[in-house]
Amino acid sequence: MNTSYSSLLNDLQKSLDNCTSSNELYKIKSTFLGKKGILASQFNEMRNISHEEKKKLGQELNKIKTQIELAIREKEKLLNAQKLESKEIDVELPGMNALVGTRHPISITINEITKILSQFGFSKVIGDEIETEFYNFEALNIPETHPARDMHDTFYINVKNLLRTHTSSVQIHSMEKYNAPIKIMTPGRVYRCDSDPTHSPMFHQIEGLYVDEGVSFTHLKGILEEFINLYFGKKMEIRFRPSYFPFTEPSAEIDIKFNNKWLEVLGCGMVHNNVLMNVNIDTKKYSGFAFGLGIERFAMLKYGIRDLRLFYENDLMFLKQFSGIK
Repeated sequence: MNTSYSSLLNDLQKSLDNCTSSNELYKIKSTFLGKKGILASQFNEMRNISHEEKKKLGQELNKIKTQIELAIREKEKLLNAQKLESKEIDVELPGMNALVGTRHPISITINEITKILSQFGFSKVIGDEIETEFYNFEALNIPETHPARDMHDTFYINVKNLLRTHTSSVQIHSMEKYNAPIKIMTPGRVYRCDSDPTHSPMFHQIEGLYVDEGVSFTHLKGILEEFINLYFGKKMEIRFRPSYFPFTEPSAEIDIKFNNKWLEVLGCGMVHNNVLMNVNIDTKKYSGFAFGLGIERFAMLKYGIRDLRLFYENDLMFLKQFSGIK
């Protein structure tokens, strides 16, 4: 090895022995390996020598460079180990700022709707998402020949079990368990074979049920009108249209005037006597009403969302818009 290169390695070792910090090590690395460092100047000298000498000198300089890099890496490991051994934790230091996520618009809407309905005395009940045909259809007065029971509407797991198509099944279980009087709301996921900008194979519903003595359509109308006004934060133009649902009679759909257009927002009606009899509730003593609405639809109307699929794409730019909303 060239004497000057041997001296170069000795100088490096002395510098490393006296090095006590990462900052000092960075300066040593720059001195020996930087673009304007000692080794770079040695490579520059190769321009002034013959081809044969260049080959020999280049090999030697590359070996020196490898040794320098290895020595610096070893020193870096040693300094990091010493830093870990001597590091003390000050428990009184303020913590790092953590990024706080936002609530999903679906969760925001469910919270807001359940909060309003609880003011009217509705209690929240959660049920299973896998149901039998009896609780999803038959107990709700939906006969076997009804179109809603066709395979193109319903996800069947096997011959008798399915993914619930509405949260009405929770109402049946609740009436079986508690009988009457009863006043509940049933938020949750439901499933239907449908997918486009305004429909999803999985979506969220909340349904309400009130069964007691003397319950009438007047009670239904008053509660739902007030609920809609409270949700949208202003008095809305509302109309009831006659409709048909197997589990209510009479039945109606509610439209609201939104941007000068009538839009359907929920279905409702008086609980059919057959449904009450299926859960052993005395129809001569009790009557009741039920209603159901799509959470996504209410969220889309309130927040101006045009495509239902945005709720499920996990786009952070979309979700960040709801920061601060509870």
